[in-house]
Amino acid sequence: MSLGYLFGGGVGTEPHGLELYRTYEVVQGWYEQVSAWTGLTVGQILEEDLPTAQEERQSVGTVREAALAIGVHDVLASFNLRPAAIGGLSLGAMTASCLAGSLGRRELFEMLAGSRDTPEPPAEDPQQGIAIAFGSLADGAPAHPGENVPGVYLAGDFGPTVDGTKRIMMLAGHAEALGALAAEAPPGTVVPLPGRTIAVHTPLRRPYRDFMAPRIDAIPFSAPELPLLSCLESKVLRTADDVRDLFQRNSTDPISLVDVYTGMKDQGVQLGLVMGPSIPEGILAFPFPVVHIERPEHVEQALTTAYELGIDLTGAPALS
Repeated sequence: MSLGYLFGGGVGTEPHGLELYRTYEVVQGWYEQVSAWTGLTVGQILEEDLPTAQEERQSVGTVREAALAIGVHDVLASFNLRPAAIGGLSLGAMTASCLAGSLGRRELFEMLAGSRDTPEPPAEDPQQGIAIAFGSLADGAPAHPGENVPGVYLAGDFGPTVDGTKRIMMLAGHAEALGALAAEAPPGTVVPLPGRTIAVHTPLRRPYRDFMAPRIDAIPFSAPELPLLSCLESKVLRTADDVRDLFQRNSTDPISLVDVYTGMKDQGVQLGLVMGPSIPEGILAFPFPVVHIERPEHVEQALTTAYELGIDLTGAPALS
């Protein structure tokens, strides 16, 4: 039985790291380490209100989500559960790269924490936003509901729904254009997300990409130690340069969950574990069973499912 790990990327619910932190000593030690690397307190990483400044808020939020995802990985590893292939979306792609051995954990978290120094956008710039969109799968339908609308970009493709009636996508761009699109489209077709003020995975993030470029160039990347699936195109990342390119383009290029899970299917994955929030649960048509893990009870579910599907957990400690 081949196991794949998928890491989300910051468009879902708030992380639930506090419950895992209280339950597992390995997570407690991990959060102390993240605190030392980032200068944030464990409380700031776990549960305190995020900063109000846009780029600082984004930085702390990425530290929080990546810490949770790697904490889940470490809990599963303590039970001898490890992936045969790995990938993720957005921040999740960078987290997956770290766990594939392409860069150190310290380098990842110092980069995420350092992004808080990104200059804030000029006050006169148009406000940015994000929306979830539900597109048609019919032949001849637009590629996405905002196709050819100025100021609206396709930022992410999550693939078709389980019932095969719609395709879930993420749009990003100018908040005014997204609001107008939502008002004109059929009800529920385009849903702007409140509080999301950064048009991720669009050309509007070019200033951030340029600011972070020299910091990413300074990271000593290595070739992945297991199959690492890209979220920017249909590709297995095999070299250090492949991973560096992913990090450099991640902020401005659209992401695709379809590319990740299709690549995993091609690698023989038969069970996927989704680490942390952001990938909708029970809605999307994955090509293999998936278990979402955010809380301690999900760990038990993942271990039970792995055992039932024939994954060898010999030598794993008992789950209390």
